[in-house]
Amino acid sequence: MIGIGPGDIEHMSLKAYHLLQAVEVIAGYSTYMELVEPLLEPGQEKIISGMGQEKKRAGKAIARAEAGKSVAVISSGDPGIYGMAGLVLEMLEERESDLEANILPGITAGNAAAASLGAPLMHDRAVISLSDLLTPWDKIEIRLKKAAGADLIAVLYNPASSQRREHIRTARDIFIEYRPGKTPVGIVRSAKRGQEQKTITDLEHMLDYEIDMLTTVIIGNSSTFVAKAGSGAGSGDKKSARLITPRGYEL
Repeated sequence: MIGIGPGDIEHMSLKAYHLLQAVEVIAGYSTYMELVEPLLEPGQEKIISGMGQEKKRAGKAIARAEAGKSVAVISSGDPGIYGMAGLVLEMLEERESDLEANILPGITAGNAAAASLGAPLMHDRAVISLSDLLTPWDKIEIRLKKAAGADLIAVLYNPASSQRREHIRTARDIFIEYRPGKTPVGIVRSAKRGQEQKTITDLEHMLDYEIDMLTTVIIGNSSTFVAKAGSGAGSGDKKSARLITPRGYEL
């Protein structure tokens, strides 16, 4: 299982880069296959399917591996974080398969977004997906309340879609019950995937900005602050805002 990172090939690990060119079969969600297409060789077999076909895609990949082929199952970010690694390992366990399965990590959307925003993840955090396709919303809501109450930095994945707009509003409302409206919030769309858009705002105003399935939202804790940093001494460029969550080092 290979993590391809946020999308741009330059943010993929060197090992992932080489393995994708070496394996005989590559299985992945259609959008992710498009992202790695420049790396692939003409003779490589491709198993491509859409959203919601993860189990079928994994089954085909396992079958090809059992037939003696070298197979890579790709996930964006890291395969073990909202990716395909868990499903593939579960299916191998169910089959009592003796296939060798290796997991190659990748840069996650949360890490990529945080790097674009500054250093907001310098302390304890919770990563929560707002998608209720596989997890009941009442359970997600409990997790949001616990994270907000524990003063954890929160990284929100899958915050909104064209059919699901209310969850990000509910999440904001939960956090604003526990934290001031001026708590810093970072919003990054298409992090490290080209045409990246980033916004630094606060809890009170975060819903004024575009948030969709390509967006990662980072809500700061009680010590997170917005800093101004020049892009270079003497450059004359305007200062850009950065999010920083202090780790506690003495300055």
